[in-house]
Amino acid sequence: MAYWLFKQEPSTYNYSQLEKDGKTIWDGVANNLALKHLRSVKKGDRALFYHTGEEKQVVGIMEITSDPYPDPKDRSLVVVDVRPAGRLAKPVTLDAIKRDSAFSDWELVRISRLSVMPVPDRLWDRIMKMSIR
Repeated sequence: MAYWLFKQEPSTYNYSQLEKDGKTIWDGVANNLALKHLRSVKKGDRALFYHTGEEKQVVGIMEITSDPYPDPKDRSLVVVDVRPAGRLAKPVTLDAIKRDSAFSDWELVRISRLSVMPVPDRLWDRIMKMSIR
């Protein structure tokens, strides 16, 4: 199983809405590097749900429930199906991540506009620990 971070503007779609819906298609990814990452996602992987915009924080965990497939609205793009797997006890803010040197080389810190990125196991574990402090 691999770990990922998926970003979304909460005014467009947020974790509470995902919990209410029970599942959704993760679409709207057009950046070439983000698409490359999304094409590497596999059914059964886990992803952090990150609220962008004013919030800038990791708020929940999603399970990937499909392998990538062509976006029905634009076949040059890909999408995956996701479902909520749990809200973090305490959101982990971008500020907290940036203050921790363990994250200094991570794409979230280095490439702020990237909407899909891998999360190395050690950073996933660190975020999980930060979310319960």
